[in-house]
Amino acid sequence: MIDRREFLKKAALATVGTIALSKSSSSFLQEETADLGKSKQTEELIPVVISTWKHGIPANEAAWKVLQSNGRALDAVEQGVRVPEEDPKVTSVGYGGLPDRDGFVTLDACIMDEKGNCGSVAFLQNIKHPISVARMVMEKTPHIMLAGKGAFDFAMVNGFKKENLLTKEAKEAWLKWKKESKYNSKKSKGYDTIGMIAIDKAGNISGACTTSGLAWKYHGRVGDSPIIGAGMFVDNEVGGAAATGKGEAVIKMAGSFLIVELMRNGKSPQEACEIAIQRIVKKQSDHKEFQVGFIALDKKGRYGAYSINKGFQFALFRNNQNQLLDSNSFLI
Repeated sequence: MIDRREFLKKAALATVGTIALSKSSSSFLQEETADLGKSKQTEELIPVVISTWKHGIPANEAAWKVLQSNGRALDAVEQGVRVPEEDPKVTSVGYGGLPDRDGFVTLDACIMDEKGNCGSVAFLQNIKHPISVARMVMEKTPHIMLAGKGAFDFAMVNGFKKENLLTKEAKEAWLKWKKESKYNSKKSKGYDTIGMIAIDKAGNISGACTTSGLAWKYHGRVGDSPIIGAGMFVDNEVGGAAATGKGEAVIKMAGSFLIVELMRNGKSPQEACEIAIQRIVKKQSDHKEFQVGFIALDKKGRYGAYSINKGFQFALFRNNQNQLLDSNSFLI
């Protein structure tokens, strides 16, 4: 006969098993990957690059070329996100980005390397590649962020070219919006930022984030993308994370930093992304009205992605395969 103490012990073990089985399939796969032998992890999971949205597919391709040539993760993320920055068909990043309510295309970007060095630009105009200006801020100045005219002047002094970033299509969309919306900023749309995290063959991690921001925003608005710890954050001992969606919501909870700290404390990338989204849902009562999505990558090459609303996609390149994947979401 089983005594009371033995019965309680077995009941507790059964409860733990039930909790484990209730985890999402994505979390289970991430943890299963972590159980691979160290040599197999190195062989199959590194290098890795993950980025947001469908424009992450061509961005990953560019980043992967750098990684496969034994290049630094820092170079990979810069070269990767430059692809959507110069694509006029991507209306939420760089050239072709939808303008603010006054018709100006203003850009935000940040970059961070494996040593914790970082640089960013905010409210930058007439420069096609803000990510490269952000890197130059990191490498050539004692500062982290330059904004507005100061960022533009810095870019010009350092050899960047002044360009008109408002495409014909973006201008037509803006004129149509202005006529129909009567400057109602609550009807603004479009914030498909590209964030990217990469691990190189040496096991070092870097990240980048770049965007033209919320379409039809107030002139001067800056979102989360150039803010280290909000739009993107990397710690080479732990991993990295990046955000997309409504920047104001991400800034309020320092989203990317939170995810990295959760991973530092033992959470998988998937669990960390889910907890961060749950934090927004709990703290921000209007969460059903906007989208936020996170991606994360840890030191072992495990990844995670999660969003408030369905529809968030992310691109993952590993094992010589580049895939566009659908993220799970809090709201179905």
